[in-house]
Amino acid sequence: MNHAPVSAKFIFVTGGVSSSLGKGIFCASLGRLLEDHGVRVTILKLDPYINVDPGTMNPYEHGEVYVTEDGAETDLDLGHYERFLGIPTGQANNVTTGRVYSEVITKERAGAYLGKTVQVVPHIIDEIKRWILGLGESGGYDVILSEIGGTVGDIESQPYLEAIRQLRYELGAGNTLTAHLTLVPYLAAAGELKTKPTQHSVKTLLSYGLQPDLLVCRAERPLDADLRRKIALFCNVEPEAVVEAVDAETIYEVPVLLADQGVEELVMKRLGFPLAAAASSASWREFVCRIKSVKRTVRIALVGKYVEHQDAYKSIAESFVLAGAESGLGIDVHYVCAEDVTDANVATLLDGVAGVLVAPGFGSRGIDGKVVAAGYARSQDLPFFGICLGLQCAIVEFARNVCGMEGAHSTEFDPYTRYPVIDIMEDQKAIADKGGTMRLGAYACQLTPGSRVQRIYAADHVEERHRHRYEVNNSFREELQLHGLNIAGINPDRDLIEIVELPQHRWFVGVQFHPEYRSVVNRPHPLFASFVEACAGYAASHGHG
Repeated sequence: MNHAPVSAKFIFVTGGVSSSLGKGIFCASLGRLLEDHGVRVTILKLDPYINVDPGTMNPYEHGEVYVTEDGAETDLDLGHYERFLGIPTGQANNVTTGRVYSEVITKERAGAYLGKTVQVVPHIIDEIKRWILGLGESGGYDVILSEIGGTVGDIESQPYLEAIRQLRYELGAGNTLTAHLTLVPYLAAAGELKTKPTQHSVKTLLSYGLQPDLLVCRAERPLDADLRRKIALFCNVEPEAVVEAVDAETIYEVPVLLADQGVEELVMKRLGFPLAAAASSASWREFVCRIKSVKRTVRIALVGKYVEHQDAYKSIAESFVLAGAESGLGIDVHYVCAEDVTDANVATLLDGVAGVLVAPGFGSRGIDGKVVAAGYARSQDLPFFGICLGLQCAIVEFARNVCGMEGAHSTEFDPYTRYPVIDIMEDQKAIADKGGTMRLGAYACQLTPGSRVQRIYAADHVEERHRHRYEVNNSFREELQLHGLNIAGINPDRDLIEIVELPQHRWFVGVQFHPEYRSVVNRPHPLFASFVEACAGYAASHGHG
């Protein structure tokens, strides 16, 4: 395989012993630390599942689907990457086995392999290497962090390990570094941390021809010097390359904990980067201090259908954290299962909350509960934020109970409704395939002069990320407006309704897009910041928090 010249250096991050150890948070944290030294960084997630992307996967399977500016449906770790690094990712930052095989098969059908037998070695491996090297060939980055999904020893991860083994050889010493995230469990019965799982994990990695340069040890308790020396001795690394990753109070503290151990200095030394005279990490440390020293807590209800899964609304939850930090507020997200909400119990389920966010989603399950929750917030002057399907449910409720359109609904759930206030977009009607075919990525939104959201954004024109097939039906726009609904934002190219608000309400905004994808550390999305501020005001005036 011939490679184009690559000026970037590569860090490969693998995991062992157990899944869910936090490789994504480690990658985002290390990337943040390198950025503080002036190094240009991006992160690539390599997922071993055969789905082409996570777009058709149930949130219970894989958590939320994160959407990039250029319309990629990606793994939720890309949300961490963007929130920590403060720079956008795109189609090239998330690759799955399904996508790799799809590319190889497409090339084979086109005759690109000149009649050769297509095999895992070299063709699949070469395709993986092409994806990894692609970001480095752009010339826009100094370091490419590549996170290998899954756990070392998994059958499906083997091609990725072989690909990075070959790249370490081809790119040469000083141009790559392998970090292995592993587990050092604490056994209460023995009263000690156990290193054997880490030793076996590294031996498995060695069996694939990969020697780790850095060991990141997840543990409930700190590792003492003797334990680090023991791990170093049996895993062929230097003691200073054994780093502890203890459980933190907040994920945003992880860069601080790593920096205090000199991790970025070790990495930069190995890769041949000069250390900055004074790394600019002060603002990050100040941000962490604000999170850990909140003045008061505000309770906000999130009404959704996937509330049992902690990662299903990850970007929304983190957007609350980031918005609250700006005002010294802790946000207690009260997760409410939409299926449980009825007219009879909504006041009880939402008792004591200072605001309601009706979450995005797909499918009819829980729709009635979301409509009821939106109506309760509207009638009680309770701050309300509707995102994507949350906006649509608010429109349905408003049409039924304010405009008198009995039975008004979305054609997604009632194709024969007399009042289809939400309808499928015209260009979506002929689409049969579900994967990657929605309205995806960033689209323009023109804000209505004098509207609440124009004041919040302090702008006339914005771009926001979308992921949907259904829209507010323009046939009902005039009727909705006559009854007090303000159309606060439209897409200028297609005249699609993007934002609605109720001007007489304390704070009532619905958006068709996903503002949660644009919240980053020290720069929360303005709509989340304003909503949290409104909730804090409501809580203060009602004696909450």
